[in-house]
Amino acid sequence: MKQIVIAALLLFSVHAKAQHTLTKLWATDAVLPVPESVLFDGAGKLLYVSLIDGENNKKDGKGEIARLGLDGKIINGAWVSGLNAPKGMGRHKNLLYVADLDEIAVIDIPSAKIKKRIPVEGAKFLNDVTVDENGTVYVSDTETGKVHQLKAGEVSTYLSGLKGPNGLLAQKGKLYVLASGELLEVGADKKTTVLASGLNPSTDGIEAIDGNSFIVSSWEGVIYYVPKKGAYQQLLDVRAGKINTADIGYDAVKKIVYVPTFFKNNVVAYQLK
Repeated sequence: MKQIVIAALLLFSVHAKAQHTLTKLWATDAVLPVPESVLFDGAGKLLYVSLIDGENNKKDGKGEIARLGLDGKIINGAWVSGLNAPKGMGRHKNLLYVADLDEIAVIDIPSAKIKKRIPVEGAKFLNDVTVDENGTVYVSDTETGKVHQLKAGEVSTYLSGLKGPNGLLAQKGKLYVLASGELLEVGADKKTTVLASGLNPSTDGIEAIDGNSFIVSSWEGVIYYVPKKGAYQQLLDVRAGKINTADIGYDAVKKIVYVPTFFKNNVVAYQLK
């Protein structure tokens, strides 16, 4: 009996250590008009935040990109303006790529100017962006069920037939896609594996914690820890307060998650443990 009790205690200890938590660090003032996505910039020690500032599916020219300090202080609330409904962002070298309804806006970071706008044929609701180590850009279209690829200046359809694809992450030759409550792993041969299912169907942002696990947000107000193998864990649920958790950013060194709250008009930082 004693051995059974000790074994049970050891099992409980291992299970307890596997649990993760999010602890709130700070929140900006509610002065950011509809923040949809946060991109962490470790080298620049700042955050890029896409602001829809209007309808999320109309070309109204109200969209902006803000820059925040890592302490939540606003450096420039309208660092770049003249966008429509900017959502996901990805960076490669000195270029910032932004999903902007039916085109990819390319921003030159040193000059804070929109360098070009690249139309995506047939696009209806471009949503998230990721860039791999070679500079190839991937952008999801939630309405058409596609993921497009921008490579060497040319746009092509990389994946199709997906159910509401949103969050994207390129990592070590693979593409991770959030699609209506599922986390998909897509190999270079486009073979697709379902890593997790049953997540809140409004799955939105994905960031790598390490090579074997991710942090995933759902727009409706839920954040998860999702390992490649094993059960996922719900870290946060703010739906009761009608707070959204849109396309998150992540500092992998300090393990800080940056959450844009959409209609609450601010960004909240959480410590991941």
